[in-house]
Amino acid sequence: MHDTYDILTDEDIKEAYDNIQLPQRATKDSAGYDFYAPLSFALSPNSTIKIPTGIRCKMKSGWVLKCYPRSGLGFKYRLQLNNTVGIIDGDYYNSDNEGHIFAKLTNANDEKIVNVKSGEGFMQGIFVEYGITYDDEAAGIRNGGFGSTTTQS
Repeated sequence: MHDTYDILTDEDIKEAYDNIQLPQRATKDSAGYDFYAPLSFALSPNSTIKIPTGIRCKMKSGWVLKCYPRSGLGFKYRLQLNNTVGIIDGDYYNSDNEGHIFAKLTNANDEKIVNVKSGEGFMQGIFVEYGITYDDEAAGIRNGGFGSTTTQS
């Protein structure tokens, strides 16, 4: 296990993506859809990893997908998303990057290594309906991922 995916071969990546598990809820009353690690990783204390999930999400207008670390990992290890809450807007799906969802995680504790096995849940996504103000005039078009709403056309 490694702190980064940078050392992977093309064969490693193809095998992982061929076996991607779609996010799903664990119980009928679960709010979150669990995202599963495409490959195993070990995250040392105070280290960061960027995980390509292999997942895209198409939503109706007026909805957003909010991503959080799995509760148990956050509680036991202080595992956190670097942007606190991942916000996947509805128009992200059609970007040039094909709407591929990434997660950048930090192990924010000083002692414990976080070990996540391939196929194990590490993040959860919750769909939330949102409203806008009556005088909203946003007309920009997204193209890209992180920071792309400030550079739309």
